[in-house]
Amino acid sequence: MATILHIEDDPVNRRLVTKLLGAAGHQVVDAATGLEGIRIASELTPDLILVDINIPDLDGYEVTLRLRGIPSLATTPIVAITAEGDRETSLAVGCDGFLGKPIDARVFARRIERFIGGKREKADQASGEARLREKSQQIVARLEGKVRELSEANARLEEMARLRREFLRNVTHELATPMTPVVGYLRLLHNQDLGPLSPAQTKCVEAMTTSTDRLRAVVDLLLDVSTFESGNMQFNARPFEFLSVAREAVTEVRGLAESLNVELVQEPAGTGPAAVGDADKLRRAMVHVLDNAVKFSPPGGQVCVAVRPLPGVGSDGLAPRGYVFLVADDGPGVESGQIERVFEPFYQSDGSRTRRHQGVGLGLAFSRRVFEAHGGSVTMQSPPTEDVAGQRSRGTLVRLVVLRDGAGPGARSGP
Repeated sequence: MATILHIEDDPVNRRLVTKLLGAAGHQVVDAATGLEGIRIASELTPDLILVDINIPDLDGYEVTLRLRGIPSLATTPIVAITAEGDRETSLAVGCDGFLGKPIDARVFARRIERFIGGKREKADQASGEARLREKSQQIVARLEGKVRELSEANARLEEMARLRREFLRNVTHELATPMTPVVGYLRLLHNQDLGPLSPAQTKCVEAMTTSTDRLRAVVDLLLDVSTFESGNMQFNARPFEFLSVAREAVTEVRGLAESLNVELVQEPAGTGPAAVGDADKLRRAMVHVLDNAVKFSPPGGQVCVAVRPLPGVGSDGLAPRGYVFLVADDGPGVESGQIERVFEPFYQSDGSRTRRHQGVGLGLAFSRRVFEAHGGSVTMQSPPTEDVAGQRSRGTLVRLVVLRDGAGPGARSGP
């Protein structure tokens, strides 16, 4: 019994070949495209390969050339089966035989077995060399065309990225400019500098202030992401206590957690030497991760938080090398194929839920950029595979790693 790989896009032809060769005692493995066939052939090393010439992505000629470039398949018999191909070209590119379509069911299996047994057809040398040159030129021309297409697509992507950066910058400016007097007048009203307010007016001003603060937070985040993408983000690097900054971040979201009936559970943290970096940006990055975890946890759920040492020593010779900030939640989790995408600006894994919590899909993108700028990383697991604060959460676990001396690119030292 021989193992035969059949590269053919037509399912009817695949079934026919499988039936005929299976009846003769052979095992047939199918591939619907040229690229799939090359992958299977390199993994399987079949006894014989049947290839259609007119198949998607790569034609049978190019598939044969690539197969012949794989050392383990250099002597494997390859037979072209096609209604449109050319015998001389097929033999010139490396096929050992050529069978036309439609397939003659009465003699097909016997013909294939002759190639398994050692039969090889040879192309006329002069004609074969000419056909091979012609086919090589066609492949080169096609590859050059693909390179041009990729270059043009890359140029379009770069232009789109430039336009997006410009759009972010303009939108941020257009939003921030009118907000300044609005915030100022609201403050005057809140402090009753323009006269006393009735209880109903006070309630309205407080609601407007809350909404304005939320809008200002979004504008600030837009500005941060826009600055990052343009490469102009500056870091005010100075020594700071990472553990203290982490506690401040937790404290900042405690009110939100209480309003949503979500419990914040903290793992006891020890002490450690100071880190060097932009404490404010790191705090804001941690707040965004915590805020996201709280908002996506169900009422009565928990968000577990821990700060742990990163093994190793820093440039000052002191341990730890850095710190790991862990945030685990009981939310719905994130599908494995979407985990990296949640760190892209404006991406929302569940648009309805994100909008319900006033999210715009920027917080996690900002957090990853800040921690990476400090020599660290931000990764996500869903579901979590380790305990945080003595609990195994059901939703996601975000791990933020920062180096103690990761001041960030473009950092300027503070006093």
